[in-house]
Amino acid sequence: MATPDTPRAGSSRSAPEPGRLSINTATVRKQWTLAQIIEGCARHGIRGIAPWRDQIAEMGLVEAARAIEAHGLRVSGVCRGGMFPAPDAAGRNNALEDNLRAIEEAQRLGADCLVMVVGGLPKDSKDIAGAREQVKEGLAALLPHARAAGVPLAIEPLHPMYAADRACVNTLAQALDLCDAIDPQTSGALGVAVDAYHVWWDPQLEAQIARAGKSRLLAYHICDWLVPTRDLLNDRGMMGDGVIDLPKLRSRVERCGYAGMHEVEIFSELDWWRRDPHEVLDTCVERHRSAS
Repeated sequence: MATPDTPRAGSSRSAPEPGRLSINTATVRKQWTLAQIIEGCARHGIRGIAPWRDQIAEMGLVEAARAIEAHGLRVSGVCRGGMFPAPDAAGRNNALEDNLRAIEEAQRLGADCLVMVVGGLPKDSKDIAGAREQVKEGLAALLPHARAAGVPLAIEPLHPMYAADRACVNTLAQALDLCDAIDPQTSGALGVAVDAYHVWWDPQLEAQIARAGKSRLLAYHICDWLVPTRDLLNDRGMMGDGVIDLPKLRSRVERCGYAGMHEVEIFSELDWWRRDPHEVLDTCVERHRSAS
């Protein structure tokens, strides 16, 4: 039986550094406000946090930045920018303006990156190739502003089941193709977020992580894929409770030079959102050590 200090399933890989654990605030957002999550992370010895923009707005950007700094937390990312595709020019301009505000928020928080969930099909559209072209155009328009602000944009490919409504970029290969087309100099201002939940299944995963390398790997998100999955959006598993080989995935990203935070992001309407948030954070700490 695995102990808290040893990897599970007989793995000989070393445990991750505890100081690299970050909590995406979605993990306990149903129980706590952003202010409570900030305090809770500090209390549980968690050194990183990744807030969502609606929570930042509710607390107030200045107050959120002050509290995060006061508790000595590193912002591993801000969720989220993106959502570029729209049925008309006005909608695309609105998306660009919202992304500019997101960059300002991420800059104020000193975030490692702004996570980009790029958006799916525009309303009444069946043109996924056109949606992907709009994503490319939106990222290209946004990149100079992100570069000037010192806020890297991390394209997060989502599982193909979200292609229509959330993200028409679904593999690391697609995300890296965008990076190469928009930022061929590999400036550090554009890269990818590797989210275990979304990419674990990809037969090209190892090769694409190697392709990304240190310069393009901007964020690493962890949780687990449950079998069965009862809800395709809000039934993510705690690390170690599902089928993803997270220690192997971590070894792949770290082999390529990734030295950032390990961000736990769990949407769990049927389980973890119903639990005491202190229990959730305690479990995140233990499973980060034993199952990640």
